[in-house]
Amino acid sequence: MFTAPRGTIDILPEDQPYWRFLNRTIDEVTAIFGYQRIDVPIFEETSLYVRGVGEGTDIVDKEMYSFKDKGDRDLTLRPEFTAGIVRAYLQHGMKTLPQPVRLHTTGPIFRYERVQAGRYRQHTQFDIEALGELDPALDAEIISLAWHLYGRIGFKNLALQLNSIGCPQCRPAYMQALLAYYGSHLSEICPDCQRRLERNPLRVLDCKSEQCQPIIAGAPHSQDYLCEECREHLAALCRYLDLLGRSYTMNHRLVRGLDYYTKTVFEVWAQGIGAQNAVCGGGRYDGLAELLGGSHTPAIGFGSGMERLVLTMKEQGIVIPEVTTPQVALVYLGDEAKIQAIELLDALRLAGIACSFEFGDRSLKAQMRAANREGVRLALIIGADEVAAKQVTLQQMQAEGALQRIAQADAIHTVKQLLIRGSS
Repeated sequence: MFTAPRGTIDILPEDQPYWRFLNRTIDEVTAIFGYQRIDVPIFEETSLYVRGVGEGTDIVDKEMYSFKDKGDRDLTLRPEFTAGIVRAYLQHGMKTLPQPVRLHTTGPIFRYERVQAGRYRQHTQFDIEALGELDPALDAEIISLAWHLYGRIGFKNLALQLNSIGCPQCRPAYMQALLAYYGSHLSEICPDCQRRLERNPLRVLDCKSEQCQPIIAGAPHSQDYLCEECREHLAALCRYLDLLGRSYTMNHRLVRGLDYYTKTVFEVWAQGIGAQNAVCGGGRYDGLAELLGGSHTPAIGFGSGMERLVLTMKEQGIVIPEVTTPQVALVYLGDEAKIQAIELLDALRLAGIACSFEFGDRSLKAQMRAANREGVRLALIIGADEVAAKQVTLQQMQAEGALQRIAQADAIHTVKQLLIRGSS
């Protein structure tokens, strides 16, 4: 008996309505904000992620699914979207388009990481990117898009966490202060943080180990070391958020796990799924295009795991709109009746009417029981008499005994009228 690989899940039919609702809501909100769809390959050159995401990050060091193809090329299943989208922006000359270029996508990403609620080794991510503009008003737009999306989904108790981690000009001074502080606490921190200090010091602030929490609480704040440009950028962003009525919390522990982030970083939290309460995370990455061989291109974006969104919807008891279910059942008795029922079934479906049909030549009684279970509103019955007369017997399921003989040629029009009348 085979089972799905650890860290992967099957999205079963009963969960598909959540996914359809999410995808529809994403399409609606991104259209309102003017973001266009882009799709990038599921694998890229490994060096794209090593250079873009950064050596020393957990993603590059421990989590990427990398392999050699038959041409001996080093390839990696995408662990995140941003590097690939920036590569596409550079490759296709999008810098010549009106800036910022607003893009969104959804699709699977792959990371070999510890499996927990809402976090899988293959998961589906919704991703938003806006490239080519430094204006902090764009940061506010990206955050507003996230806020609007999660509000439209129906999430309660949303909270915006905000920080600035500076830029290449001011971050070195902060890193020096952070390393000096942690240097006096080396014996008190976990082994993972001792390793992070050597390769990716900012990540020590994101540690979840209990023994590290008192050390993190006393660590210096990145905002105290910002240069004038970064201070002004953060202050302007806060003014825009205040103007829009977006409440936020300055979270000095908030960092991102990728090397390319600069200035603004943020997360949106929602009540649900235990400790995993961040439903999205992102920020600015003004230097990534240069790391990948392009010209300076300021940009900002965020990613959101859709499995986590579904779990949060369930936790919060969000009721999704009803999906289309069969409204009409085709019921037949005999071989000739079955042939005519199949013809009528196809015609009804082509007319946009959802229908059900029982296979296996079951009895009339069994077919009617199935129609009742499915909750259809109308049953169209074809037997020997109906075959001979080219008619169909129509029964309204909620009105027992209300039978009506109509011509098969009139069935589609009659059914449409009854369904419209019943829904009004």
